Amino acid sequence: MTDKLQKVLANHGVGSRREMERWIEQGRISVDGNIATLGDRVDATAQIRVDGHLLSRTTEEPVCRVLMYNKPEGELCTRDDPEGRPTVFDRLPAISQGRWIAVGRLDINTSGLLLFTNDGELANRLMHPRCRIEREYAVRIFGEVTGKSLKKLKEGVQLEDGMAKFTTIKPRPSDEDTMNNWYNVTLEEGRNREVRRLWESQDCQVSRLIRVRYGPVELQKRLPQGAWIELALTDVNALRHIVQLPAENESMVDDRQTKLDHARLSRMRRSVKKHKVRKERAHQRRQF
Repeated sequence: MTDKLQKVLANHGVGSRREMERWIEQGRISVDGNIATLGDRVDATAQIRVDGHLLSRTTEEPVCRVLMYNKPEGELCTRDDPEGRPTVFDRLPAISQGRWIAVGRLDINTSGLLLFTNDGELANRLMHPRCRIEREYAVRIFGEVTGKSLKKLKEGVQLEDGMAKFTTIKPRPSDEDTMNNWYNVTLEEGRNREVRRLWESQDCQVSRLIRVRYGPVELQKRLPQGAWIELALTDVNALRHIVQLPAENESMVDDRQTKLDHARLSRMRRSVKKHKVRKERAHQRRQF
């Protein structure tokens, strides 16, 4: 039995299928000593090397894991930045098999929910346009938004890479001044800067953008920026279900890591709270 090379690589957590296809085109993958090409299929005995390093192909299927990360503004969705800027991978936990794969991207000025998984097939399906996974964003618009603009954004706007639209647009209450208006918007694709470009097409200035939901997974309100937690089995299987992947078996999942994540989260919350108290005290001293 053989499988497509990019599928095997993705299943072993090397990266998503699309990323693996790019690596194959770049000549970074070899099979049994020969540079791989797109379309290659491999069996269980094939020796696969990635950048010259032999891929360990254990017979035991790795357990699918998913992290929820609350991305702050200023972090890049890349593994390495030549300028040394912080990336979303910097704070993630070490993983014994495979590596963390980001499900989609957020630009440097966008914050909020970012999912990571060690399952390349799950990542690929969650990002693929045919699966139409709904994303929800909270967006702050500076200035007046007309009813005509809102209608146009729901009907569809011609962008440079094709038609785009919001599935829903819902105003949300805000304690801020009247020059800012908050909306929750949803769309079923994740093109580069799509939310911002849609609003900009109507001459609306986006002053803040936060992703609050990806498919059935909502960003936990008590999760501090820069913190992560591991999703429970029920949430992992909810993601797998919407992209037609089989559910993970409960007996395969060790809950020790989840307990560690919650303990780590508690420490981070205490640290964030102490930092806020120190800032408030320093501010009070400056006033006097």
